[in-house]
Amino acid sequence: MTTLTMRAARLAAIGTAAVFAAGSALAADPSWMADKDLVAKAKKEGKVVVYASMNEKEGATVYGAFEKATGIKVEYVRSSDTGLLARITVEKRARKDSWDILQTTALHRLPKEWLTVIDPPEAKAIPAGAKDPGMRWVGIYANYNSPAFNTNLVKKSELPKTYEEFAKKTEWAGKVAIDGTDEEWLYAMCKHYGEAKCKEIVGALVKNLKPAVTKGHLAMARQVGAGEYAVALNNYVNLTVNVKMRGGATDFWYLEPVTVFYGQVGVNSGAPHPNAAKLVANFLASADGQKVLTKGGRIPTRPGVDTNPKGVLDGIGNKVVIPAVIAGAEEDKWGKLFKELFARR
Repeated sequence: MTTLTMRAARLAAIGTAAVFAAGSALAADPSWMADKDLVAKAKKEGKVVVYASMNEKEGATVYGAFEKATGIKVEYVRSSDTGLLARITVEKRARKDSWDILQTTALHRLPKEWLTVIDPPEAKAIPAGAKDPGMRWVGIYANYNSPAFNTNLVKKSELPKTYEEFAKKTEWAGKVAIDGTDEEWLYAMCKHYGEAKCKEIVGALVKNLKPAVTKGHLAMARQVGAGEYAVALNNYVNLTVNVKMRGGATDFWYLEPVTVFYGQVGVNSGAPHPNAAKLVANFLASADGQKVLTKGGRIPTRPGVDTNPKGVLDGIGNKVVIPAVIAGAEEDKWGKLFKELFARR
């Protein structure tokens, strides 16, 4: 686990100029700072501790913009979803909360009482499907799932149009990868095809393509971009875009069903800096915050904010999109089935 103050993140990740450029792009009197009483209380606290799974480079850009606009210092703790949830669990059991904000795709797995009900005014512009019904989290970016490919190794004309066709691409055997935690993708596949047909299709994919089961979606996106794998059976579109924007030889294409889930932000019910945390949540839900998030290729949840680059979602067209927010026994079920199916390769 890496713990960085934003000052260290600036130096280690992208440099002072890039962060300040992000900060200077914000409105002079932004709407997310309209609640002057909240802003005053947040500034009095003077600090906010963010636990996040977003890489340090993007974190420096996003939270550097917040820090510059408000003067509130950000302490950024970055780890995997699993690592963050484990750390929070230890803290809660010891009754020693040190975090204010959690930003991850796995926030919905926490017990509800560990998260305070939030209602950021800026979140009213975000569609209901991207928010917790109980308002314990808000989706600030969308993780659309799709296959990806190395553009030097695979031609666009060779890309399959269905998963059934994908399973017949035996020439890709041993050159395909998938992350070992993609139970959301499997969930959506089975919801779309029905469980029996889903198992048949995934079984054929595993048997014919012999995919490597990797650890880490960003690492896999980089591996495809570098040519270590020709194809990713599934990955997050924004990560493929991120690698492509940095010169990687990679691209993606949409296959039905398209799975989507959200990068979520929530506030600790025992937050040491509750007002600063609420201000961060409002920032991330705002047009300003969403625009800064797109600098790393994240896909905004707020209508009216363009993807970066533009047109990332154009290929979805009329394809079936299945939201996947699973936890508890459901998560255990799909995780177990994923391991069973991919152990047969």
